[in-house]
Amino acid sequence: MDPIELEYDGPIAIVSNNRPEKHNAANDAMDARLWEILEELHHRKGLRAVVWRGNGKSFSSGRDTTELGVRTEDISDLEFIERGHRGAQLFFSMPAPIVVALKGWVIGGSFERALLCDLRIAGESAKMMLPEVRHGVVPDSGGTARLFQMAGHGLVADLALTGRTLDAEEALRHGIVSRVVPDEALDETAVEIARAIAASSAFTVKMFRQTLGRLANPAVAGTLAEEALAQSMVFASEDYAELKAARAEKREPRFRGR
Repeated sequence: MDPIELEYDGPIAIVSNNRPEKHNAANDAMDARLWEILEELHHRKGLRAVVWRGNGKSFSSGRDTTELGVRTEDISDLEFIERGHRGAQLFFSMPAPIVVALKGWVIGGSFERALLCDLRIAGESAKMMLPEVRHGVVPDSGGTARLFQMAGHGLVADLALTGRTLDAEEALRHGIVSRVVPDEALDETAVEIARAIAASSAFTVKMFRQTLGRLANPAVAGTLAEEALAQSMVFASEDYAELKAARAEKREPRFRGR
């Protein structure tokens, strides 16, 4: 089974996260397929818009925690993170706008990647979180920089440091999503938005996105290098090792701040 499905509706690509039994939790195979699809879309002639959605109840519950910090190949933590960042750069260079349809759980790196896209709409069930700090790591997919641009320092600090849940209506108030619709209308609304974009002049859409991208993308792209270094240091820290040991032994961690 493909962890992410790709189909075309005329000039519109529909990308569907496809691990519904896991609430579309991302693993290495899912990441690899996402980068493969984004590369294909870069070379798709006549592409005018992309809809990114999730099969099942959730868009994505974030990184599969059973694989958090686990390497399936012989590469360093920094190399692993930087490879993901090379994939994330594909969002900035996409030739057509991406409309993301959020529902259910929208967590961690998957939330951050959705923030790198052009438009986000939410079903009423959407629940967004940045729980990385509670798992002993830091957000590292560029999304906190984008969230900072949208909603400011205070909300980013609140979400990342507490790991609390942001519901669809609060996300709308902060401008993180542009619309909230009933879950049963979410996919149809996303496709309608994509069709409206596809009906406009492709050249005009391209020029607008370039202008907006020049305002927004440099700061986000620049943050990726800092996040890669920070995450690598966290993975190598005594505190991270202690957190993993404490959870395995079902006890409270004894952090030493290093």
